[in-house]
Amino acid sequence: MELKNVVTVRQGEVEIRDIDRLRNMMDNLIYEAVFSEAEKKTALLLLVKEIAKAAGAIPSSIQSLYEEMGRVYPGFTVPAINIRGLTYDVARAIFRKAMEMNVGPFIFEIARSEIGYTKQRPIEYATVVLAAAVREGYAGPVFIQGDHFQLVRKNYLADAKPETDYVKGLIKEAIEAEFYNIDIDTSTIVDIGKETIREQQRNNFEMTAELASHIRAIQPDGVEVSIGGEIGEIGGKNSTPDELRAYLDGFREIFKSSKGLSKLSVQTGTSHGGVVLPDGTLAKVKIDFDTLRTLSDLARKEYSLSGCVQHGASTLPEDAFNMFPETGTSEVHLATGFQNIMYDSNALPAEFRNEVYGFIKQEYAKERKEDQTEEQFIYSTRKKGFGTLKKKWWDLPSHVKEPIMKELEAKFALLFDKLRVTNTVDIVKKTVKPVSVKKEINAGLLLLQ
Repeated sequence: MELKNVVTVRQGEVEIRDIDRLRNMMDNLIYEAVFSEAEKKTALLLLVKEIAKAAGAIPSSIQSLYEEMGRVYPGFTVPAINIRGLTYDVARAIFRKAMEMNVGPFIFEIARSEIGYTKQRPIEYATVVLAAAVREGYAGPVFIQGDHFQLVRKNYLADAKPETDYVKGLIKEAIEAEFYNIDIDTSTIVDIGKETIREQQRNNFEMTAELASHIRAIQPDGVEVSIGGEIGEIGGKNSTPDELRAYLDGFREIFKSSKGLSKLSVQTGTSHGGVVLPDGTLAKVKIDFDTLRTLSDLARKEYSLSGCVQHGASTLPEDAFNMFPETGTSEVHLATGFQNIMYDSNALPAEFRNEVYGFIKQEYAKERKEDQTEEQFIYSTRKKGFGTLKKKWWDLPSHVKEPIMKELEAKFALLFDKLRVTNTVDIVKKTVKPVSVKKEINAGLLLLQ
């Protein structure tokens, strides 16, 4: 089956001639794009992304929905999902369940650190997600987000300029790949040694303003990128109203664009990935939901933000998730729990799991802390078992992947229900008007497929 018989390009515009045949071709097409070499890979990814947009899956900003949430909280919390491995299969599972449950707002995201160790540059991540949308017959806005685009503290303190320039470069790469939602995290450079809260937060709000201005300067015409800020470094003490006001007031004084932040990440007691005990099980974590309620209410009433964002939540007990909409949380970030389902599934062959763990023990031995048991080391490091071995994960047979995806779909269904995003398509249709940004492609590639 030849792609040129299914898709045409006229005057730079992609047209779909046969959507059903295109959907059936997508598995092979995205596989070739991801695993081609350098220049061909980039060209193919760009082509697939434009094909997906022509099919109705449009990378979009969630800004206008979050503005509406800042005016009237609609009673749901938007899930933001980080996919570290089997990205195409997992994204397909998310789209399937979202369409089945009539879910409007859901975000695909990847953090600065994940881009590195999962070996998924922004153009690849965005295109794989959009290819999954086409495969499942999804049409509408697709929210793709840069998570924790952060300044690494030790790098910044050693020499601020190259670290800042790196993050600006990453932001530019992400926006070019059509990430129209960016979470800036400069909470890493909060200086708690300063006497006043405002001075403690000064580095944070000044650098957030600088990076936000950079985003506004390079965003495409017609697109208002949704920008998030952060005041509480994950794993530290819980955030306070005084910190929120000091940060947002300082940001507002410096930032001059008409659209500022749409949300604010805070610390309420979680840590990324959870805390693993010596036997490999997870410690129970208690979120301070009163803090989350207070800060979300404050962010909306005084600053017109959508509310506050909770990170590190995927490993919480299932009965905790209904508390996020009850406390007015606007967004919750979910990652490790899905990774755990993949690794711990009975459907994953033991020999493959052992191969991945063997790779981790060999490649990352220096990261093992003296007081860690092997179970703790594996749990904390197995997120790095996806990148180098990406093709082996992707090549797992369908009889292995399908049951794992069923387990993930059940988890997505539970989360969509608990976060109350079922039957929310209408509010997204009302508030979000997708803008298809034209990108140059190599139309000659159609003849080669």
